[in-house]
Amino acid sequence: MKVLIINLDKGIFKQESAVLEKLRKHSRFFDKFFTITWTLKNDKVIIENNLAAYPTNSIAKIFYIFDTLRIFKKFIAKEKIDLVSAQDPFETGLAAWMVSRLFKIPLHLQVHTDVFSPYFWKDSFSNKIRVLLAKFLLPKADGIRVVSERIKKSFAGLNLKTEPVVLSIFVDASKIQRAEIKSDLRKKYPQYDFIILTASRFTKEKNIGLSIGAMKEIVKRHPKTGLVIAGSGPEENKLKVMVEKSGLNNNVVFEPWTKDLASYYKSADLFILTSNYEGYGLVVEEAMIAGLPVVMTDVGLAGEIVKNEINGIIVPVGDADRLINAVNLLLENGEKRKNLAEKALKISADLPEEEQIIRQSLVVKNL
Repeated sequence: MKVLIINLDKGIFKQESAVLEKLRKHSRFFDKFFTITWTLKNDKVIIENNLAAYPTNSIAKIFYIFDTLRIFKKFIAKEKIDLVSAQDPFETGLAAWMVSRLFKIPLHLQVHTDVFSPYFWKDSFSNKIRVLLAKFLLPKADGIRVVSERIKKSFAGLNLKTEPVVLSIFVDASKIQRAEIKSDLRKKYPQYDFIILTASRFTKEKNIGLSIGAMKEIVKRHPKTGLVIAGSGPEENKLKVMVEKSGLNNNVVFEPWTKDLASYYKSADLFILTSNYEGYGLVVEEAMIAGLPVVMTDVGLAGEIVKNEINGIIVPVGDADRLINAVNLLLENGEKRKNLAEKALKISADLPEEEQIIRQSLVVKNL
């Protein structure tokens, strides 16, 4: 079987990157495995064994779809592709649909975000266009992969050709559990008796401001509590100003994004996630695997992996009062924290990476 994936992950063109290694593993299950990645840089084509990765090297984003079609016609069409898959049901999905229509190839779409969440719609004008694109493209797909049951349920009412397949994001549980603590938050911030951790990209939908607002109330009862915010993104300056205006400079610290999040999970006391919407919420699962109790908003894997009051606490999206109450409860009740953490550890019996890759590949091959 010969497959084309249209995607946005520029890390493919960095030698020895995790995404390139993943592609190499996936490619083993196909006769030919092609990718077209939307880039603005002068990246080089990667051709090895049965894997061929093409960058668009577009002069502007507006040319991404045009360049996708150009590359497909020039280098890939002659291979008689059996399936074209897109990273999302938005812009890359539109490009994949055009390839599918023009060359009469079955279409496969992947959905990694909660596209029909009302918060996704409200987030930006661009997202409103993306919702309309998804409503147009999903019914035309011959196969759909989603990362959570939440997303699958949100498709009710769409006239789909096929039932979406739920296949979550792979987490290497054993790697997290074996990891040594190289960056110990407790040693780095000895002024805190209790460390709350959140880790994400600093974007509007992550609503990190909710965490900061909650801290203003939490420190009134627990002044030696610290919030460590790990990540980076366009909202960073705005969030730092919010911390300063709230008088929380002594209780909130920012850490750059790190590949060694396992150290942070293992040296914190609580993990919180306050997003308005998520497709899955990988960091939550990783934190649980590391034995860290979790408080999160009702998004992504909430209700599937995280069970309220069983192995974590789930609060409504945007509800500052419920978030504050949940954090204060766990701050003051060590036994409950320990109980949640112990039950969270039980989710870590995940499929081995090889089997996950096989399953993801079979989702495509079985279309």
